[in-house]
Amino acid sequence: MGYDDLYRRSIEDPAGYWAEQAEQLHWFKKWDKVLDDSNAPFYRWFTGGQTNLCYNAVDRHALGARRGQAALIWESAETGQSRTLTFFELYREVNQLAGVMKNLGVRKGDRVLIYMPMVPEAIIGMLACARLGAIHSVVFGGFSVTSLASRIDDATPVLVLTADASMRKGNPVNLKDILDESLNAATVDSVRDVLVLDRGLVKCEMKSGRDLDWAEQLQKRGETFVEATPVASTDPSYILYTSGTTGKPKGVVRDTGGYMTALHSSMSQIYNVGDDDVYWSTSDIGWVVGHSYIVYGPLLKGTPTVVFEGRPDYPDPGIWWRIIEKYGITTVFSAPTALRALRKFPEHWMKDRDLSSLRMFYCAGEPLDAPTYEWAFEVLGVPVIDHYWQTESGWSMLTNPAGVELLPIKPGSPTKPAFGHRLEVVDADGNAVPKGEKGFLVDHGPLPPGMLMTLWNDDHRYIQSYWSHFKDNLLYMTGDYAIEDADGYFWMLGRADEVLNVSGHRLGTREIEEVISSHVAVAEVSVIGVKDDLKGEAVLVVSVLKQHIAPADEDRVAEEIRTLVRERIGPIAAPNAVHFVKMLPKTRSGKIMRRVIRSVYQGDMIGDLSTIEDDATVDMVREAIDMLRDDL
Repeated sequence: MGYDDLYRRSIEDPAGYWAEQAEQLHWFKKWDKVLDDSNAPFYRWFTGGQTNLCYNAVDRHALGARRGQAALIWESAETGQSRTLTFFELYREVNQLAGVMKNLGVRKGDRVLIYMPMVPEAIIGMLACARLGAIHSVVFGGFSVTSLASRIDDATPVLVLTADASMRKGNPVNLKDILDESLNAATVDSVRDVLVLDRGLVKCEMKSGRDLDWAEQLQKRGETFVEATPVASTDPSYILYTSGTTGKPKGVVRDTGGYMTALHSSMSQIYNVGDDDVYWSTSDIGWVVGHSYIVYGPLLKGTPTVVFEGRPDYPDPGIWWRIIEKYGITTVFSAPTALRALRKFPEHWMKDRDLSSLRMFYCAGEPLDAPTYEWAFEVLGVPVIDHYWQTESGWSMLTNPAGVELLPIKPGSPTKPAFGHRLEVVDADGNAVPKGEKGFLVDHGPLPPGMLMTLWNDDHRYIQSYWSHFKDNLLYMTGDYAIEDADGYFWMLGRADEVLNVSGHRLGTREIEEVISSHVAVAEVSVIGVKDDLKGEAVLVVSVLKQHIAPADEDRVAEEIRTLVRERIGPIAAPNAVHFVKMLPKTRSGKIMRRVIRSVYQGDMIGDLSTIEDDATVDMVREAIDMLRDDL
């Protein structure tokens, strides 16, 4: 069955379609009803069913034919260490840690906060939570004291898993110190215990009566086997915080049965992963991609998953390609931003490695612009697939379903709706616009399995943030601006709140960035709308140039960029200013923080900057924007 037929069935008979997918997994008790949409938009999947996410991701394989197969492959460019765990070894370690947590009093429904580097123990911690029916909240190891404290206050965890430090380009980041400050700053006092993994990187102070050594507790409280707790399909599996437009993070709540069904299905249908594959998502477990496609998706499928501690250019720009060569990786899921960053370096870093194992390269996080796609396709020699999704969706909303049918690739488009997603482009009233016209990208209910259930302790904000944008239409608002073309392909134009209004003309940031990215000197670019008394908004371009471009050439390149935009879009879109920086402020998952650049320029309250990878970037952008004030 091809994409069109399968997609049509997923829309016309969602209950029948998703029941077939769920049958491939283990249920302690089968569901009473596949879909409960009686309280829309609070959709619930497989109600009455009982299952366990850890059992399906680990036990099914560890106690079966995949017992001795690699499950988790850890590679640290920061420490020079590597480690491979088979499914049975992973099973043993998850049980042992689950025993520690159980004996520390962690129960079903309790929250456990995980603030750890990219090490196997972090993933073992996530799985141990799922085994007990506890709700994990993974916080990216680069978050600040304030951000971490706000998440502690919201989730009220009883236990925190952490480590002495993470590593960033050879320098230790003292996670334990940051956690200690955060616990002091938090207004709640819910945390009973802190389990600390000592990596031997820094000395950390242990608070008596609260802090416990990881290795000692495994010896003291660990158990060989802990029964997987049956949980309701609709019980939360985790909370993952994402940025809101107000700066206050939103705690996205994921269910259990629907999530595991969607992920398991996606590994075959979207990523075309089979028994002989090795899968690598280059993200971090602190982000949704890490949850879904470092941890749960590959393990549910029984596929070895690569866990990487490091950066794409450290200790040199060849590190990623050496890892692909070393482990014979077949499928990579990364971010366009990472590709654009690596595009700055000579191609020999890539071409000197044996990448013959690689079959597919997927991207998400930011739109994959055509020039970067064409470069990646040429140097990698494999299909480069863009797809679109969000923290809220948990898996793809727009994709090219390579495991069902590889649709013709249109560079710059994430292709067509994923199974179960009824996406549409609408106007400000929620009415469909003609194909080829710009509008808001929305999803019709019922939302498919895997989507967020609500926001933690905030059903009202869930409704207000996602379902209240159109007065007479109950539509899920993605917050993105898009076009659907005559062939049913979607084209993302950037965040709806990043659509520029220049003298009454609506311009998508993506449209302008696409043009600028085609310039041979440009490695990365971000287009920002800034306040302008005359035009309403003016176009500001902040760009990273390729390494071989000399500072003396910057003025020439800036003028060529202005000319390109004038010629391809029109004078109304011409940048008021073009400036070049060494790097753009980004989240760890690769999204450029346009809000930061805009706020720094306008003197607004920036809010939470903790998701920036490198604090030096903020100062760099601040300095660059200060230089532009007179021009703008």
